[in-house]
Formats: sequence, C-alpha cells, structure tokens
Amino acid sequence: MNVFHPIEFYKSNCEYQFLPFRFRRLNGSRYLLTNIVGEFIFLDANDFCKFRKRELSNKSEIYRDLRAKGFLIDEHSAHLDILASRLWTKKSIIKGFTKLHIFVLTLRCNCSCTYCQVTRQDEDSGDSYDMSIETARKSVELMMQSPSDDITIEFQGGEPLLNYPVLKEIVYYAKKLNSSVGKNLSFVVCTNLSRLDDEMLAFFEKEKVSISTSLDGPEDLHNRNRCRNVRTATYDVVTRNIRKAQEALGRQSVSALMTTTRDSLPYAKQIVDEYLHLDLGSMFVRALNPYGYAVKTRKAIGYSVEDFVNFYKNVLDYILKVNKSGRFFSEAYSTLLLRKILTPWPVGFVDLQSPTGNGFAVTVYNYDGDVYASDESRMLAEMGDSKFRLGSVHYDSYKDIYFSKTIQCLAGNGIAECLAGCSDCVFVPYCGADPVRHYATQHDEYGNRALSDFCKKHKMIFEHIFGFLKEGNEEIEEIFWSWIQERSLEQIHVDREN
Repeated sequence: MNVFHPIEFYKSNCEYQFLPFRFRRLNGSRYLLTNIVGEFIFLDANDFCKFRKRELSNKSEIYRDLRAKGFLIDEHSAHLDILASRLWTKKSIIKGFTKLHIFVLTLRCNCSCTYCQVTRQDEDSGDSYDMSIETARKSVELMMQSPSDDITIEFQGGEPLLNYPVLKEIVYYAKKLNSSVGKNLSFVVCTNLSRLDDEMLAFFEKEKVSISTSLDGPEDLHNRNRCRNVRTATYDVVTRNIRKAQEALGRQSVSALMTTTRDSLPYAKQIVDEYLHLDLGSMFVRALNPYGYAVKTRKAIGYSVEDFVNFYKNVLDYILKVNKSGRFFSEAYSTLLLRKILTPWPVGFVDLQSPTGNGFAVTVYNYDGDVYASDESRMLAEMGDSKFRLGSVHYDSYKDIYFSKTIQCLAGNGIAECLAGCSDCVFVPYCGADPVRHYATQHDEYGNRALSDFCKKHKMIFEHIFGFLKEGNEEIEEIFWSWIQERSLEQIHVDREN
C-alpha cells in the first residue's frame, strides 16, 4: 500500500503522465488503484508494472480505462476541470454546512442496555435531566441559522419519548420558523419503542416523523442485550410496536439497527432472519462504541476487531444469499460504503466524512442547552471530558459556536487525505478522519492509524467489499446496485425490459 509519486511526471518524451493515485495489492497478484475522485480499477501484476513504467500501449482497453477514470493524462484526455468538478461532487457534503441536528430530549431511560454508549439516568430521576421548552426553542432558533437548505432533526435520549411534549414542541416550532425560510425539514426519532402509543403514532403520521429503533436479533439475544431497568424483557414490546409503526407510518418509515456484542457473534443467520420475519427492508450492523457504559462492560461483552469483521462478513454473505433467492434486503452500512465506492455522490454518515462531519455536518443540542460537535462528543462530555463542547444555546451566538477554537481543532485534524496513515491509504477516498473517536481512544484527535481499531476495522471491511468487485460477479454487483437504488432486482429488471 503506497502513494505513487511519479518522478518523471514532467518529461515531455513520455506518451502519458500520471495523475495522483494510491494502490494496494489484494489477495493474489491483483492490485487495486484508487484516485482522488474515488474512481478505482483492478490491474494484474503485469499490467501494473507496465503502467508504472509507462509502457502501456495507448491502444489497449486498460489504457483507455485508466485515462477515462483519471489515472493518467495524455494529449487526448479530457480537461482537468472535469476532474476538479468530480472532486467537488464527491466532497459536496460540505455544501450548506450542518444538515443533521440532534436534539437530546432527556438522559432518562427505562432500559439498561449492556452496551449503552451514553451515561443514562433512571426513568424516575426527575425532569432535571429533561430538555425544557425554553432550551428547545433556543436550540431550534440556532438550528435555523444553518445555511443548509436541507435539515434533518433527530430526537435522541435517553429515551426521547419520555419527554414527548418537548418533542412535539420542537416539531411545531421548527415548522413555524421554517414557514418564512423554506428549508426542507425531515424528522426522525430514535426510540426503544417501549413508550410508543396510538397518540404518538398519529402525531408521527401527521407530521411525517420516521422511527429508528434497535433490534439485536432473536428474543433471547435481544433480551440479554436490551432489558428494562427492572430487568424485564423488551423483545415483545419492540417487535409488537415495530409492526404497529409499520402499519401506521409505512414500512419505509421504520428502520432498525443491531449492536454486536460477544453473544451476537455465533448468530449471524438468526439475527438476519429476525429482521426478515418483521419485514424490515434492511439492517444496520454496528460494532460497540468506546463511550458511556459500553466502556465499563467491554470486558464482558467485547471482542476483537477480527471477531467483529468475521461476524460482519457472515451477515453480509447470508444477506447476499437472501437477495439471490429473490427477496430484497440490504445491509445499511455496506450500502453506505458502496454508495461512496460506486457512485460520484457523498453520504451523510458522519464517521465516513472527510473533511470530518463532526461539527460541520452534525450538531448536537444537549438537554441542558450545551452544543456539541457530534453525538460522540456529547457522550465524552457525559464521561467527564467536554473537549468538544462548542458552546451553549443560552449564552453563545451562532458565530461564537461555529468559529470557535474547538471547530478549528476539528478542521485541522479532520481531513483524512492530509493525515499520516490515511494520506497513503488506497481506501481514503471512501473513509473518514473521525478525530473525536481517535481522541476518545488515543487521547489525541490527530490519531495514530497504526494503533486505531477504527482504521483496522474499515480496512478489513473495504478489502472484503472490493473482493466482491474484483471477482466481477455480475449477480452480486447487480444486488449491490439494487441496495444503492433501494429497489428490488425485480423492479430493476422490469424497468430494464421497458
């Protein structure tokens, strides 16, 4: 794995010149090459040797592919402005600045999940851990100053439905202020579903609020991971309310993720089957996070990076079999990666952004009015470290918050293409810097990639996905495109025939 720095780039007697690229030898003798606009190509060892020695025939198909994708330039190449435009498209996530705005309505929760990544408070702790109407309104007013035309408001906790009146107030107040601004607003509530009732569902349907919940697999596994504070099971209520929400809001408005614990590792197939049984169109496979109670319980429920990636591969392999059998079902994290690899468009997932999404793509308004650069930043503060606190909706202006030294620190350590260990990585066009995570795990926002589990995990996952693409299996590639388009293979085939 290296960056190719062409020594003879400017020699005029060469038929072609190199444009910047990175490369990595995959299993066997094949090389993966990527460039700054996210294009990729596979070369065998012989062709790679010819390319780097500038001995490729300009009549060959490989030569034409390398030129079209921006790996080399000659007298017949398109103007470099086209490549610059493609790079801007790839980085266009920064246009408009902050799009995702997370409102932490309460720290109170009625569950005691083994891997909880926040410092939750008991349900009966009182309203001192709840966002007030005043704080909610000030947060909305700050949010509406974002230059972005597209705003997603995400409600989190604790369990946000424990502070349902303030959730409603935020929806109403945001829409009221937006009537004179005209932004595109969307709403999602992240809930364990235990407090969902018919009144809430009617409100969500009317105001177009979607639901994101957690389902860790079959009943026994889910109840081991996610139990009530009084140690009662949650599986029955979450599955019952998933169905109710699907019926009221539509299947596409209800999504779920699972968090992987040590107990999950042997049950890849069974976990997927649970999602299929509930007619959920996708699942998001998440590893443990280094925040909150998850840090304290890691010895009991944790695993190695290799264990997680092997589990992830097993899940992905089984989901591909499901799709080959004719049923549409996707893995959401793979879909995010595939969008970055196979399309010119960026994705809004904060962990995979460069420049970093912390503070630039996401803002968090805590229950007490404190503003943070990301959900992870807020979790760190609950653990006693407020390094990434940006300010307060009660005391600070928009300018104070977004031109602060903290934002400058994130910007300076948040461009993966400029970081040691990332700048020469073949996967950097598709990855992110994530300075908050590296600060949390290494006490250094710059981070040492050689010691980074984040880096190790993503390299292994990227290599697995590129392994599918390297094989040139048309059926699997067609499945991947169906995930990106969120359409079944049957729909794609019908459209093709028409």
